[in-house]
Amino acid sequence: MNILHIDASILCEQSITRDLAASVVQQLQATHPETRLVYRDVVQQEIRHLTGAIAAGFRPTGVTAFDEVTLQEHQVSELLLEEFMASDVIVVAAPMYNFSVPTQLKAWLDRLAQAGRTFQYTERGPVGLAGGKRVIVASARGGFYAEGPLAHMDFQERYLRAFFGFLGIEDVHFVRAEGASRGAEIRQAGIAKAKSAIASL
Repeated sequence: MNILHIDASILCEQSITRDLAASVVQQLQATHPETRLVYRDVVQQEIRHLTGAIAAGFRPTGVTAFDEVTLQEHQVSELLLEEFMASDVIVVAAPMYNFSVPTQLKAWLDRLAQAGRTFQYTERGPVGLAGGKRVIVASARGGFYAEGPLAHMDFQERYLRAFFGFLGIEDVHFVRAEGASRGAEIRQAGIAKAKSAIASL
């Protein structure tokens, strides 16, 4: 089994999602000793956001002249896609920032959405080409968005489920710690609940 582990929290050692994602990976490795792991920290190894020139490496943008730096970015896009396509399980540490995902994670996702590689357009609409994978998202939120009055403001988990679904991946699971900014006791209760959920994955 090939695991791709993505960390996207800016908090490093204080990050809930980094800790949860590491726990998920450890459990997978314990139950599948033959596992091959690829790790990428999109905060420490920042991925540049798309420009017309960078995106032209995998989609028509009208840009046809590239300098050496841009050609290197095209190689980065190819490497990121290869890592993703070679994986069986993708473990993503994705905290909620301002009701959505970190911009660093969005930059990684933008490199994966490649027509003819991870999805294709058909007469019946887009069809995902990356099916058969499993995605496990370690999610953390300062408040409570899974249900209740703030549920309509969750553009984090809904976005990730929709994005991976667009690529053909329907097997998407969330390990969720909520209430991280509501005091130490509530924070720890949320983490404990998330860690207990890992065992049932």
